[in-house]
Amino acid sequence: MRLHLLEVQAFGPYAGREVVDFDVLGADGLFLLHGDTGAGKTTLLDAIAFALFGEVPGARGEVKRLRCDLAEPDQVTEVVLELTVQGQRLRIVRSPEYQRPKKRGDGFTTQQAKVSLSWVGKPPAGLPPEGVIRIDEVARTVVRLLGMTAQQFFQVVLLPQGEFARFLRADTREREELLERLFGTERFSDVERWFADLRAERGRVLQERQQDVRELVARYAQEAQQDAPEEDQAEWVEVVLQDVAARAGAAETEAAQARSTANKAETALREAQEDAEKVRRVRTAHTRLAQIAEQADERAGWTEEIAAARRAEAVAPEAELLERRTTELDEARAAEADHTRDLAELGVDSAGLAPADLRERAGSLREDAGALAELVAEAEQQQIETKRRDERKTAAGAAQDKAVELTTRLGELPERLTALRGEAASAAEAAAKLDGAKAHVEELTVIARAAADLPSAEERVGRGEAKLREVVDSHQTARQHRLELRERRLEGMAAELAASLAVGAACPVCGSAEHPAPASHSARLVDPAEERAAEEAEQQTEALRQRVVSALEEAKARLEALRERLGERTAESVAAELTEARVTVGTLSEQAARKDRLAKQVVTLEQDAEKLAEQRRLAETAAAEAAAEVRSLQDRLDERERRLVAGRGEFRDVTTRRRHLLTLAGALDAVAEARTAVAGSVKRLAEQQDLVEISLHAKGFLSLEEMRGAARSEEQVTKLEQGLAEAEAMAAGARELLAQPELFGISPDDVVEVGPASEAAKSARDTAEAAFSTLQAATAQQRELTRLAGRMSKVLAGLAPVEEEYAELRALSEVVNGRGQNARKMSLRSYVLAARLEEVALAATARLRTMSQGRYSFVHSDAAGARGTRGGLGLDVLDDYSGAIRPAKTLSGGESFLASLSLALGLADVVAAETGGALLDTLFVDEGFGTLDAETLDVVMNILDELRAGGRVVGLVSHVEELRQRIPTRLRVRKARTGSNVEVRTA
Repeated sequence: MRLHLLEVQAFGPYAGREVVDFDVLGADGLFLLHGDTGAGKTTLLDAIAFALFGEVPGARGEVKRLRCDLAEPDQVTEVVLELTVQGQRLRIVRSPEYQRPKKRGDGFTTQQAKVSLSWVGKPPAGLPPEGVIRIDEVARTVVRLLGMTAQQFFQVVLLPQGEFARFLRADTREREELLERLFGTERFSDVERWFADLRAERGRVLQERQQDVRELVARYAQEAQQDAPEEDQAEWVEVVLQDVAARAGAAETEAAQARSTANKAETALREAQEDAEKVRRVRTAHTRLAQIAEQADERAGWTEEIAAARRAEAVAPEAELLERRTTELDEARAAEADHTRDLAELGVDSAGLAPADLRERAGSLREDAGALAELVAEAEQQQIETKRRDERKTAAGAAQDKAVELTTRLGELPERLTALRGEAASAAEAAAKLDGAKAHVEELTVIARAAADLPSAEERVGRGEAKLREVVDSHQTARQHRLELRERRLEGMAAELAASLAVGAACPVCGSAEHPAPASHSARLVDPAEERAAEEAEQQTEALRQRVVSALEEAKARLEALRERLGERTAESVAAELTEARVTVGTLSEQAARKDRLAKQVVTLEQDAEKLAEQRRLAETAAAEAAAEVRSLQDRLDERERRLVAGRGEFRDVTTRRRHLLTLAGALDAVAEARTAVAGSVKRLAEQQDLVEISLHAKGFLSLEEMRGAARSEEQVTKLEQGLAEAEAMAAGARELLAQPELFGISPDDVVEVGPASEAAKSARDTAEAAFSTLQAATAQQRELTRLAGRMSKVLAGLAPVEEEYAELRALSEVVNGRGQNARKMSLRSYVLAARLEEVALAATARLRTMSQGRYSFVHSDAAGARGTRGGLGLDVLDDYSGAIRPAKTLSGGESFLASLSLALGLADVVAAETGGALLDTLFVDEGFGTLDAETLDVVMNILDELRAGGRVVGLVSHVEELRQRIPTRLRVRKARTGSNVEVRTA
């Protein structure tokens, strides 16, 4: 994979369109990406990642805010990337989702994300020639061409040194997470989960089986009323079944005997009860016959009373009708008197007038009232229109008043509207200036912090220079001491060798076994251990010197950056500018906060003016219409009033006169009807009196009073007849009972004892029922225990293979998940990742040994962790100087950078080989060079030179000044208040 061109627009800190030509930058194979802090160096790497995968690495990708805040509203946020993958050149244009101002109206709208992938040249086989525009299809195409996912790309192409420094010092879990993302070992995790899920499922089955056994044993013990033993439960089940069978047999024999005894007692009791019942029946018959004989006279009186009531019943209807006729006559005469009095109150004397005369006068009055009906309707309409005229007069006055009020209010609005528009314009202008003022405050805040940090930075540089002089002196002293010891040892080397000679042993110099004149030395010989201690002391002082030099360079760079940022300003001038800028921001913020409210008030006031004008027009129109309607109504009312005055006469109005005529006619008709009704009632009463006299004589009654005394209600007659019938039936039943053959010879004085037989039968019955209940319980217990024993046998037979299978599966699952018999405590996934980490360690060691001049190499360990924690992902460092294996955490800052860079490059090689991805012709290496001394930096640069061998392009992202001298091709990023821009410099 080789990058050719990158374009960014309105992306991150880049407000305009910036173009990076990687063909120009990569002509020498190595280029430097540098610039001010926060200018946007890493954003260029984010843009490459975003163009390919639609996301950016690290914590920046979690914010999802990629649009430049300084971009123009109509400027599109997009990234364009041209690259070659597997011999095919393609162009990707991608835009994120972001908020932009609406083209119409206020507020914002969402600009949706979009992407397009097109081919520069002939498209590859199997892919659409016109390119791809769907986001998911572009993602699949990029992953398929690159052969790696987004996370693998971030680790392999964009080498983040800080993450690998953390990787060196991470624990097993953190390393596992990173390696799993890079090598895609999800399938092994799936295998672990599959074993765990299968184990859980089979465990649930086993628990269900075991629970079934426990429940059956508990039910069996409950049914047997015994406690189940912990062992030999099968034998216990058989013993319980035998005991229950024996108890059931004994209960059956006892129940049969008790049942026979109870049957005999029941037979004796039935015989005694039958004899007692016969005596009771005879006594009852004799008692009834005696009672009937005593009531003979009373029953004779009942017979005579019934006959008289039947005769009176025939005369009763005619007597009742006579009473009704009398009542009708009284009511008719009372009604006549009432109607005559009502007519007299109306001023008419009806004495001596026949009904026909009264009806004739009433008809004449109704004709007069009919002639007034039309005038009554006009009187009602007159009232309605009078009310309408008054209402319209009121409405006309109200409408006219409202029109005057609205005219006054409209005259006040223009001045208010002009003033409000001016305030809204000022607020809008303040809102436009606010962002620039805030940016100026932020810029001055940064400068103020720089001014505050300047004294401490100068002091830090001074302390660093003093410390450097001190450690240089110490280093030179240690070096001089080591050289003196080396010189003294060389001078006394012959004496040192002579001291080691032994008689008869060969000389290590000449090989002779004779030593005629061994050398001697007057001064004290130097011990080799003393010389090694001096060398170590020199190395320690040299390392301290390098660390001080690095720290001093960083302090000077920090001081220079602070001075460059301050320029000609002083801390006091910056503080004054910042105070003034903050006051300006406060003022503008207060004015800008009123922008929307004032704009809404202007619109509202304009709308109010339009509404008031429309309301005034409507009020004036309503007033004119109401006045015209009032005039029309008044003309009609005057004309109708003349007709109504003529029709009402002496009465208050026409309706009152017509109502009086109708009332008088109705009173005349009522008197005529009442007099006719009285004459008819008198005639009907005389006829009914004659009929009643005839009926009384025919039924043998002398008067109505005698008939009423003999009368009885139907209920009373029925009761008397029922009493006679019951007495007759009772006598016949008693005689029939005594005539039955089975009662022959039985006297009412006979006595039969039933109590002893009843007690004996009850006792025998209770004994039989208890024996039967015992038998039922024993039989049910035997039946239930037999059924449970059968189920237990089946369940126990099926439990054993399930337990064996689960034990085997559990052991295998624990091994796969790094527990149980797994001595290394490595899960299957960890084992695979450990193998990958071992490959990475081998690949990284080749570069680390070169960078550290043969001193360090990586050592992979698959041993278990402390206190039984999982192992397999241990990564330590072998120090060739001491021969000891050291934890990576003990490396110095520069050594950690070398180890991190070696690990990143080694991991890139392994991941590329593992995924089968495209050849990586372009790599980016992030910060970390500032921790290296000059000699180590040379070694690292040689390694990077090897990386660019064969056509690779390597981009370094760093602030180190020395790299600017070493690398002629540079891409500098400059920041400004209007947005960052890029500048390419070549040799």
